[in-house]
Amino acid sequence: MSKDKVVLAYSGGLDTSVLVGWLQDKGYEVHCLYVDVGQPCEDRAAIMQKALDIGAASSEIADVREELCRDFAFPVLQWQAKYEGIYLLGTSIARPIISKACLERAREIGAVAFVHGATGKGNDQCRFQLAAEALDPSVKIIAPWRMKEFREKFPGRSEMLAYCAEKNIPVKATASKPYSSDENCLHISYEAGSLEDPQVDGVNVIDFGMTVSPQEAPDTEEKVKIGFEGGIPISINGEKKSAFELVSDLNKIAGKHGVGRIDIIENRYVGMKSRGVYEAPAMTVLYAAHLAMEQMTLDRDLTHLRDRLSPEVAEMVYYGFWYTAKMDALMAFIKKAQEPVTGEVTVALYKGNCRTAGWESPTSLYIDEIASMEGGGSYNQDDAEGFLRIMGLPLRVQGSVRPRQW
Repeated sequence: MSKDKVVLAYSGGLDTSVLVGWLQDKGYEVHCLYVDVGQPCEDRAAIMQKALDIGAASSEIADVREELCRDFAFPVLQWQAKYEGIYLLGTSIARPIISKACLERAREIGAVAFVHGATGKGNDQCRFQLAAEALDPSVKIIAPWRMKEFREKFPGRSEMLAYCAEKNIPVKATASKPYSSDENCLHISYEAGSLEDPQVDGVNVIDFGMTVSPQEAPDTEEKVKIGFEGGIPISINGEKKSAFELVSDLNKIAGKHGVGRIDIIENRYVGMKSRGVYEAPAMTVLYAAHLAMEQMTLDRDLTHLRDRLSPEVAEMVYYGFWYTAKMDALMAFIKKAQEPVTGEVTVALYKGNCRTAGWESPTSLYIDEIASMEGGGSYNQDDAEGFLRIMGLPLRVQGSVRPRQW
């Protein structure tokens, strides 16, 4: 009798390695799919072989690095979307494309379910499931961490580590340093273990994979020129690159200067607060350069409208509402709004900092003779008298009838 096939979103880490064995114990034929989103610190061949060694029926890689940067991360960058004003959504934006790749693999092999290792406390369960259901409303999802029998067998990471030791499954996590990490080309996130104590300095706990310590960064500033076309980054120092190449190269440049580390307590979609440490060197620089490019090329009212909508986009990405009609409409808007955001911005990197060091654009709205504080030019200061009389009319009327405030 043939076994039911399932596709497991497989990372090779502690949780998904345990799931390969547990799903087999439950009688499933497990097909592991490692969705390559540009994890910078991993041996892909070893991860694929480990899945087979544990007993997976197949172990495949889906390379979506270019698509992730081009079609997911860069449109979010155009929005300047940051969750709660600081988090650059590196993990969040990778989840919908992972779900998409797993569903495609499930359809290919005739799998009965999509399995993920997200916990019932976290955000990723929302992102995986909402994306999968939007793409395939009939999809069956197995989320072991939401199953009582699984939690009873593995109430904590120590039991999972013991299970791996029993089955000779190699994992990076240890009982003495059990924080978990999630890697892609956009960032690396770290959580759990000693990081759950908010008084612990995360920088002193983490073995960072993309950035050096700012204290150990070069003592000289490095200037980098980022080119944009329609709000999308396209070049570094005048050399055009693909989306993934640009992110990958900029990670190395910014990472060696210690740019892009944050340590935050955030509000999860499920309602609790959690602590996370993140490093995102390339995206930190791109957000700064993109914002600078907009300063020169995007008009005030459109910029302010975008700023009002940006937190909404960030929330939708963070919560998992990527494949929705609302997101489609918002992305159509930002594509149009970003058309003039073209040119080059020079940024200076130095010991964890990124500052703007120069702007140039063929669509610049910055006009010297208008902006100049010197006399003359095309701006007639006499016009301001009538302008202010009109703008001040409601204030004068209100002031004549309201009680004095002073």
